[in-house]
Amino acid sequence: MTTDVRTAAGPPAAPPPGRARRRGRTDWGRYYTWAVLAWLFAPIAFMVAFSFNDPAGRHNTTWQGFTLHWYRNAFAYPDLNDAMVNSLTIALLTMVVAGGIGTLLGLALGRFSFRGKQLTNLVMFAAISAPEVVLGAALLSTFLMMNVTTGYWTTVVAHVMFCVSFVAITVRARVITLDPRLEEAARDLGAGPWQTFRLVTLPMLFPAIMAGGLLAFALSIDDYIITTFVSGDVTTFPLWIWGATRVGIPPQVNVMGTLLFAVGLIMAAVNVALARRRGGG
Repeated sequence: MTTDVRTAAGPPAAPPPGRARRRGRTDWGRYYTWAVLAWLFAPIAFMVAFSFNDPAGRHNTTWQGFTLHWYRNAFAYPDLNDAMVNSLTIALLTMVVAGGIGTLLGLALGRFSFRGKQLTNLVMFAAISAPEVVLGAALLSTFLMMNVTTGYWTTVVAHVMFCVSFVAITVRARVITLDPRLEEAARDLGAGPWQTFRLVTLPMLFPAIMAGGLLAFALSIDDYIITTFVSGDVTTFPLWIWGATRVGIPPQVNVMGTLLFAVGLIMAAVNVALARRRGGG
């Protein structure tokens, strides 16, 4: 008698019950994530789209046609240009100064134990969690008590003060995860303290330093509330937009916003590429 091979081998094995349930279940978490991302990026998409709009009047609120006219005349408003230059220079200064101070502060908090460390951590998190209205009012009161005229440099000081904490926390998180054996190996090979920091510690901290600096740049360039308190007669990009809402925002605002967003994407991409390159090396 011939025995069927399929009968001898038995019926095919059924898939595990967990896998069967996963195949039949809708991945709502993925759809929810994409929905949240779409909701967050919708205003940016509208800004980019309306930078190509051709409105008939002052109000750029309804789509009336595609044009590149506003990109060819992006700098038609001198006051808007001055406001954008103020925002960019203040943000760059904030990124450099807050990046340097925050890096040293994060390195100290993540590596050393000293008197007042817990108080320093508390002050940093308080600066992050405090409402901007409180920070702006406190800084304005300080400048007035010191008889300091508010303007460009008071805005820089204010932005540095509230951005330092973000940089320090970012760098501190990276310092905690560093492997101390790498620095010990460098010292065993004859490197001094400065050489060890420059050739070993700093390259490992570089992605966190860049991330903190870019965060400080972004926080500074779009700040409105604190800037309102301490800017005096200096106008930044957000302040100019708020003033223009009374008579109608020109399409050049959307153009400059789109260019800023593009520059931010490029800077973030460069930071990621450098981090991957250093990690791969």
